[in-house]
Amino acid sequence: MRVFITGATGFLGPAIAHDLIKRGYQVVGLARSEASAEMLRANGVQPLIGSLTNLSVLRQGAEAADGVIHLAYSFLPGDMPRTRMLSAIFGGWPGGIMGRMMKAITATNDAALNTLASALSGSERPLVTAFATMGLAGASGASARGIAIETDCPNAASPGYVRSVSEALVEHWASHKVRASIVRLAPAVHGTGDKGLIPQLALAARKHGEVIYVGEGSNHWSGVHIDDAVSLFRLALENGKPGGVYHGVGNDVLTYREIAEVMGQRLGLPLRSGTQADATRQFGFTAPFVSVDNPVSSTLTQAELGWAPAGLSLIDDLRSPAYFSS
Repeated sequence: MRVFITGATGFLGPAIAHDLIKRGYQVVGLARSEASAEMLRANGVQPLIGSLTNLSVLRQGAEAADGVIHLAYSFLPGDMPRTRMLSAIFGGWPGGIMGRMMKAITATNDAALNTLASALSGSERPLVTAFATMGLAGASGASARGIAIETDCPNAASPGYVRSVSEALVEHWASHKVRASIVRLAPAVHGTGDKGLIPQLALAARKHGEVIYVGEGSNHWSGVHIDDAVSLFRLALENGKPGGVYHGVGNDVLTYREIAEVMGQRLGLPLRSGTQADATRQFGFTAPFVSVDNPVSSTLTQAELGWAPAGLSLIDDLRSPAYFSS
């Protein structure tokens, strides 16, 4: 089976590619540069040079594949077509530029998803796409109404909604004989080499000389070890149903204060409660996520796919000597 992976040079992509190759799959990975292509070759992955905006390349990769795993997502304005970027910048009042820019970013990423899916249309081949459980949460600082499950829809009040709004496209293509499914990943996909949200927050804490949480820090985050995330994507590729929604969430849920406490201990920095304004000064555009309450279950996923997360828990990984060493 030949699998085309976008995001093959990130954190999760190489691990998925390694797992598939070990199991006899042929893997092709999207590479933005020759340097990235060389890295893929060294890992046994056949490179296909292009980016998310090279729609003809994406179509080529998908058409030649027996299945697609779509991990890549770009927030970079430079990745959108020039006319779309200029329209976002100059297409209205200055105060609305952020909203226009987010819509333009969504449109650019949706074009990539639609291109991959349309190349598989009518074939019943699998397309597994990564989203985030954060899209199910409420507004920053609001308590969750309950534990989110796979059948819940994205919440427009969540700061993660800008990505999750595109889940509707997966459902659309599932009705066009594409075995399209969604894997919603926990806020922390953790393991050796993690470059995700928690390491970004740790970098900001180092810069500002303190670790903060908002209010009481009682909002909940979940995690999933990279090894468990890898196995979930493979199971979704092999057995996911059209329109299936699966939660890449381990069995432990932490408060953000618990995460901040470990971060402070490992970094040797003071810990304090702050306001949302304090969080904005320290974390920038990631600040809204710091106070999001996002308790999530993967019970239905485990039952349907036989997925059994068994990797190191988030709290144990955060406490390991190497996690905050870089």
